[in-house]
Amino acid sequence: MKIQQLFVALLCMGSAIGSYASEVASPNGNVKVDFTIVDGRPTYEMTYKGKTVIKPSHLGLELIGSTNLMDKFVEKNVTYSDFDETWHPVWGENKDICNNYNEMFVELAQPAHGRFMNIRFRVYDDGIGFRYEFPVQQYLDYFPVKEEHSQFAMAGDHIAWWIAGDYDTQEYDYTESRLSEIRGLMQSAISSNASQTQFSPTGVQTSIQMKTDDGLYINIHEAALVNYSCMHLNLDDKNMVFESWLTPDAQGVKAYVQTPDHTPWRTVMVSDDARDMLASNLILNLNEPCAYDDTSWIKPVKYVGVWWEMIGGGKQWSYTNDLPSVKLDRLDYTKTKCHGQHPANTENVKRYIDFAAQHGFDQVLVEGWNVGWEDWFGKSKDYVFDFVTPYPDFDIKYLNEYAHSKGVKLMMHHETSGSIRNYERHMEAAYNLMNKYGYNAVKSGYVGNMIPRGEHHYGQWLNNHYLYAVTEAAKHKIMVNAHEAVRPTGLCRTYPNLIGNESARGTEYESFAGNKPSHTTVLPFTRLQGGPMDYTPGIFVMDMKKINPNSAGHVNSTLARQLALYVTMYSPLQMAADYPEHYEQFMDAFQFIKDVAVDWDESKYLEAEPGRYIVAARKAKGSDNWFVGCTANEDGHSSELSFDFLDKDKKYEAVIYADAKDAHYLNNPQAYTISKKTISNKSKIKLNAAPGGGYAISLKPIR
Repeated sequence: MKIQQLFVALLCMGSAIGSYASEVASPNGNVKVDFTIVDGRPTYEMTYKGKTVIKPSHLGLELIGSTNLMDKFVEKNVTYSDFDETWHPVWGENKDICNNYNEMFVELAQPAHGRFMNIRFRVYDDGIGFRYEFPVQQYLDYFPVKEEHSQFAMAGDHIAWWIAGDYDTQEYDYTESRLSEIRGLMQSAISSNASQTQFSPTGVQTSIQMKTDDGLYINIHEAALVNYSCMHLNLDDKNMVFESWLTPDAQGVKAYVQTPDHTPWRTVMVSDDARDMLASNLILNLNEPCAYDDTSWIKPVKYVGVWWEMIGGGKQWSYTNDLPSVKLDRLDYTKTKCHGQHPANTENVKRYIDFAAQHGFDQVLVEGWNVGWEDWFGKSKDYVFDFVTPYPDFDIKYLNEYAHSKGVKLMMHHETSGSIRNYERHMEAAYNLMNKYGYNAVKSGYVGNMIPRGEHHYGQWLNNHYLYAVTEAAKHKIMVNAHEAVRPTGLCRTYPNLIGNESARGTEYESFAGNKPSHTTVLPFTRLQGGPMDYTPGIFVMDMKKINPNSAGHVNSTLARQLALYVTMYSPLQMAADYPEHYEQFMDAFQFIKDVAVDWDESKYLEAEPGRYIVAARKAKGSDNWFVGCTANEDGHSSELSFDFLDKDKKYEAVIYADAKDAHYLNNPQAYTISKKTISNKSKIKLNAAPGGGYAISLKPIR
């Protein structure tokens, strides 16, 4: 009892410290964070060049079955430090990344309960990250979280680019509106999906991009999501205050924490130049360094595949119509009849292998190769796939040997149908099969509602599974491209075999309802902040009726913009998604896809405005070649490009792939021109992107 009383007395002595703000600024002084205790509640605010970014906002966690970590705090101690390093990613937009910040570490205590909680702030020139930390302590060891109450109080009714908050999908088209308009637009912003769970009429997902009336660009996201639930944001639209909203488990619990532990970082990026948002490495910098000693087996990939035939062409992943119900442990597919719409067959795959080998692609993805697709969707099946048994018309041994003889690898496909227990119990055998046949990359999928039933795609349990799949794959030297998994938060720095994700509305939706023409001008400001996306560009035939008479789909893009996406949509995993025969019709344009790199030494953003246009320039890894891409919304875009980023001692041959004057994403998408120019770092070129269009440029030094 005396010890407890002494604990309370000593900490109460520190309460006077909490009446004063503790401050930390970024290395260049532009970003500042003030922290104080207001009526026992931890509170912070943030400014940029003297302008308010975050008004005073409370921090804390509401617990289940225990006193909350929200109030009755005193400030125990504040320490400051700084950090400056340059690190080198295994792959990325730049070969060198500067990680320079000033840190404020605030130690808090709840004297009445004998508990401690710390908050760590890192302040960069382009934003901040903060997280909660829970040291080992007697009165707080293991606790379930009812809700995390991290606030982000906006200074106005900003313009925002947002998608609906959802525990199970990110596959929504972005809506541009004022914050105050979110509630009224929410229902129209929601489209149907195989699995979806909204939670609020003002709930949105991160990363959310905003623009203030006085010209600030603000972005809220999270970094280093490990052993915790994915964070959404719920908006109090009367006061313009966002608050964190975690994804619950099947019992409604938002997270389980065992000390010592910490939450992911909550991030706020800010600049008065939109280009800075795209160039920021804040999310990556807040993640831990690479966890692997040997990364030599991790290689960026350019691939083609058997995929668009099903997505756009209406062909089937399944093999037969004879099986309305599939039980894999008592079934012999050789006794069934193929329905003739199964493109994952040996002869067709050979055609893709030959195309890949002829044009220098690394890999060929094949979906629908394995048994079980006849009743895979919507049945809530536990034992849905075994991930090792091919259909009778897919000769896995022969095809891998054939591919290797051509200098090409096959890419594995593992669709889980959301059955996590089934995938984990088959995972080792599946990875061993890949090792046996020389696969080094897998595209995994999590379509549909989750098993265990009631769990959500972005809850703590599932987030732990996604990372488990990546780390287990690393033991087999396998790279992972996860679709329908939780949105990336920079974990690819720590686990670089996480070479890509989907986690947003990609090209496949172009064949369904179509994406807005502005979609690719928003994604780099939002979804791509956390890591690369397997967007699957390169579609040359935009009218889906030409490949599927039953489809009304249309790709809302010009052909020239499809080329540009290989530059503007950064990813070390790039698919040329269309049919080989479609590329053969436009081989002059296809040359850009063959030439463009997938790994970079340097990246620059030349022009940018969210929802309007993006112009990016990138220097190929280990080369003097540069590539430029522009993507524009339905209004098009006019550029006057300066090439001052080029080496001043060199001249370059520029091959320009541009929209024709009469190009338009709706009625004339295949109209393009190709021209050549000799340019230097003093050159300027005017180029126009058509509505829903763009342009692409390859630049090679003249020897």
